[in-house]
This record gives sequence, C-alpha cells and structure tokens, in this order.
Amino acid sequence: MELIRGIHNLRKEHQGCVATIGNFDGVHLGHQQILQQVREIAARLRQPATVMVFEPQPREFFAGDAAPPRINSFREKVERLTEYGAERIVCLQFNSRLRQLTAEEFVQKILVEGLSLTHLVVGDDFRFGCDRSGDFHLLQKLGSQKGFSVEHTQTFLMDNQRVSSTRVRQQLVKGNLSEAARLLGRPHKLSGRVVHGRQLGRTLGVPTANLLLGDRKPALNGVFSVLVKMPNGLMRPGIANIGLRPTVDGLVPALEVHLLGFDGNLYGQRLDVYPLAKLRDEKKFADLDALTTQINKDIDQCQQFFIQQNTPWQPGEYWLTSEPAQLLAQAPLIQAIL
Repeated sequence: MELIRGIHNLRKEHQGCVATIGNFDGVHLGHQQILQQVREIAARLRQPATVMVFEPQPREFFAGDAAPPRINSFREKVERLTEYGAERIVCLQFNSRLRQLTAEEFVQKILVEGLSLTHLVVGDDFRFGCDRSGDFHLLQKLGSQKGFSVEHTQTFLMDNQRVSSTRVRQQLVKGNLSEAARLLGRPHKLSGRVVHGRQLGRTLGVPTANLLLGDRKPALNGVFSVLVKMPNGLMRPGIANIGLRPTVDGLVPALEVHLLGFDGNLYGQRLDVYPLAKLRDEKKFADLDALTTQINKDIDQCQQFFIQQNTPWQPGEYWLTSEPAQLLAQAPLIQAIL
C-alpha cells in the first residue's frame, strides 16, 4: 500500500487508477462493499485500487469541537482500508482552498489533473464541491466529457436500515459493542503506542499503559472490560478508561489500560485494545481516595466479567491464546477477537 499525502505529491507514475472518495470513518460493512467493487474493477482494468480521504474530515473542518467523535484514528483507518484491498490511499488536507473548489473545479483539478482516473465508484449519497453542490449525476456528466466512467454502489442494509458511520457511532456512544461489531463486520479496536504518563496509576497501586488518542475525541467514553493484543501477539484481559480523566484534570483524550496480572514495561510498544463491555461512565471523583476505591471495584467487576464468559485464564498468568476459542461459544465478541 502507498500513502500519498497531498495532491502535490502525485507523480507521473501515479497517473491512472480506479478510485473511490469518502471519509470511510470506521470502514464498516457499507464501506467494505464499495472497496470490494473498486478492487474488482481495478483488477479487471489492471489499475491500482485507490481511495481518497480527507484530513481533517470535512465535518470536523466546519464544526470544530462540535463535530461527531471519530470511530477510528487516521492510522487505524489506513490500516483498515489496506486490509480491505486499497493499494493506494490519497489523503488531501481539507482546508479553505479545497473547500472553495466548485464541483467542476474539483473534478478537473483533483480527479482529472491529479489522479487521471479511469473509473470512479462512489456511494449513492456522495456529494462534493463547494456547498456540496455536486452529486452522482453531475459526476456522470463530467466523466463522459473528461474521459472517465462513474458508477455508484447500492446502499448496504442491515435490519432494513442503512449501515453508516453515524449508525456505528451511535452504538459505540451507547456502549453497545456487540451491535457496533455487527455493523463493522469485526470487533471495534483502538490502537496506540504506550507513552510515559504521570504514573498516577502506579502510585495508586494500579499501573496502566497509557495510549494517546490524538486531539480527536473517540466515540467511546467510560470504563470497559477489554482484551489487549500484546506485542508478542498474545491476548491479555484488562480494564480500560477512555476519556479525559476528569478527576486529574486531563486535557486531551487518552486510553489507560490496566492489564490484569501484568507489571512489565511496555513503553514504546504498540497495543491493540478491544473493548468488550462497558462497566460505567467516566466521572469526576472528590479525591484520589474515592477514585482508588472505585478503581478497585471496577477491577473486581472486570474480573467477574471474564469469569462469566468462561474465559480460559489462569490466575496469576492471565494469558489468552487462540487455542481455546471453542470454549467461548457464549461470548461471541471475544470469540471473534481470538
């Protein structure tokens, strides 16, 4: 996979592709349908399957802090797009200059001069250009004039409702992780590199691995039972706080994970964190003593959660491998992760 940041970094060797355009937040089942369509056409035409995305996402540009929370970080989005077949990802900075392009200018400058695309696949609700004035019918008209073809993909329905990033986000905000996983086609995951924090957790007797989530607020908020994929590929159960840590005046979103039965050094390592069940909302406590008391209650509840799922762990070790997955028939979300 090749990641190209900015239309100015497109070179002569990048000319010609089969492309799709969108936010692709979450890369859910509807997105996957579009990507499959792009892959099939790209293979037939022997051209790279290309996805164009924007940073920040347009709604974030216009709404700022009032924009909806993200399902995935940009890095996670790139990983998922690659997993589902994108050979080239073009990321455009969404700024005032790009925002002011008319629909016709967007097609000429970005699609024709920039990508020199052969074929474009878009969702049936795709809009583009200044004030979202362009639509599928305009794309077809301009494509016939400028030498590329256009087709749309049908709306992907589940339970007679459209699968969308908004629908996935709503389920995550509610803490309904099983339903979110069904819409995504996989368990929801948060990833990041472990960084040095204030070591408050260690002071309280509950050491945590701290993962920064960037400046984009995540869709999940609260305390969760989680599975964590370690650097060696094995899984460990844990408990995670996702949010701003109001008791200690946190300013940026963070993910803090306490791995049950583990006290090793993970600084600099990347971890994948799979939330399984929400235990409670994040809240501000009167002091650190009250926070410590609640943390210990949370850990007890988390341990009970894994025991109730018939999770094959051994006290003092807490390792999980893919081998005993057949024991988890009553815990489909865990089974999907393993």
